[in-house]
Amino acid sequence: MTIQRLHVGPRMSAIVIHNGTIYLAGQVAGDPKAPVTEQTQDVLGQIDRLLAEAGSDKTHILQATIFLTDIRDFAAMNAVWDAWVPPGHTPARATIEARLAAPAYRVEMQIIAAQP
Repeated sequence: MTIQRLHVGPRMSAIVIHNGTIYLAGQVAGDPKAPVTEQTQDVLGQIDRLLAEAGSDKTHILQATIFLTDIRDFAAMNAVWDAWVPPGHTPARATIEARLAAPAYRVEMQIIAAQP
């Protein structure tokens, strides 16, 4: 069994690929002071780039776990998500209210996807 790790750091890898399954580390926005809609757009853009690097795309997402610091941002985050996710390719998903690593972050997403 081969495990491929990309963007390996001392604490985590951004991408881990095993048996055709892609695991992305939690993604947060580059600008934690941006509103939740902009943070969500930034995070989804990062997910697009990482999946492309791993040889996949958002139509192959199996599962998404979304963390919001304030569940009142659920509708705003969903508006961006709904415009991004391709119809007919919605993954299994959970959204959880949680404290994130830095208080300014409003959204973090962790993705599991398949390689085509």
